[in-house]
Amino acid sequence: MTEIEIGRGKRGRRAYSFDDIAVVPSRRTRDPEEVSVSWQIDAYHFDIPVMAAPMDSVVSPDTAISLGKLGALPVLDLEGLWTRYEDPTAQLAEIASLDPILATPRMQEIYAEPIKPELITERLRQLREAGVTVAGALSPQRTQQHWKTVVDAGVDLFVIRGTTVSAEHVSGRAEPLNLKRFIYELDVPVIVGGAASYTAALHLMRTGAAGVLVGFGGGAAHTTRTALGIHAPMASAVADVAAARRDYLDESGGRYVHVIADGGVGTSGDIVKAVACGADAVMLGAALARATDAPGRGYHWGPEAHHSELPRGVRIELGAQSSIEEILFGPGRQADGTTNLVGALRRAMATTGYSDVKEFQRVEVVVSPYLGQ
Repeated sequence: MTEIEIGRGKRGRRAYSFDDIAVVPSRRTRDPEEVSVSWQIDAYHFDIPVMAAPMDSVVSPDTAISLGKLGALPVLDLEGLWTRYEDPTAQLAEIASLDPILATPRMQEIYAEPIKPELITERLRQLREAGVTVAGALSPQRTQQHWKTVVDAGVDLFVIRGTTVSAEHVSGRAEPLNLKRFIYELDVPVIVGGAASYTAALHLMRTGAAGVLVGFGGGAAHTTRTALGIHAPMASAVADVAAARRDYLDESGGRYVHVIADGGVGTSGDIVKAVACGADAVMLGAALARATDAPGRGYHWGPEAHHSELPRGVRIELGAQSSIEEILFGPGRQADGTTNLVGALRRAMATTGYSDVKEFQRVEVVVSPYLGQ
């Protein structure tokens, strides 16, 4: 593996973002209508390889139901406004109206409201009664406190999502979450992340996770690189974790762990390249927050934006341009890769001659760092 000398005392591996690579057509093409973009994790089948990020600007109980009926997998943030307030309409409206200078301190105050276990139960009940797959997310820090409430409420898929999640958290102050024991004792499949390296992902796979989220602070509303100096270019991260999946498949005697690109997937081209690098699905935040029917009202933020001690994200204005259905399935009204995301994936797969997502993971890619060429 080629390393670059940064200075005499430090070397670093060259890593690539989605902007740095491109997919290469092969000798065969197909009709887009004959391409399958469905995927399955554990016993749950989805028409499109899209997870909606557990962020208050993206997923509300209502949008979760809409996304589920469109064939996606929505994930509700169980530490968000819907589990802190009976009706967070006023809080959402206020966040959308805040002056940028005041946004972070005021959001810290809004999110200081305690999480209410009875609201976790109620929100998950809403999803279950609507007949969609019930998925909820907690951070590693809150999982030990609220996991029983989540499981008792009848969740289908449990997501443990943080800026970074490791299988080996060291703490001298408190008993850390033992992921392996936790997943083993749980009766529902667990998706966990983020991870951004081969080794970290392999250790997460060994805990028994059904899926691994790939990414570290790469989303549109993150400032992790600025605040912590940490960043993982996504093309390399996904390819590294896909290699861990391949090796774990051999090590475990055939257990397949799904790889989900989470962060830096803002356009349809990014989705195409994420799958080409080995992702089974993508988790979308900003791409769906642009919807006219998204709860953020044209604004987007994640839990990092209101961290009580060290914010590593911001509330950004994206504007509301199209419905969720148009963003996913078209018709596209812009030529910038922000609408008809699924149609673009189908067309890319058809243009390169692949019939399903797992096949498309084998497509040839090239390093092409000239954006727009």
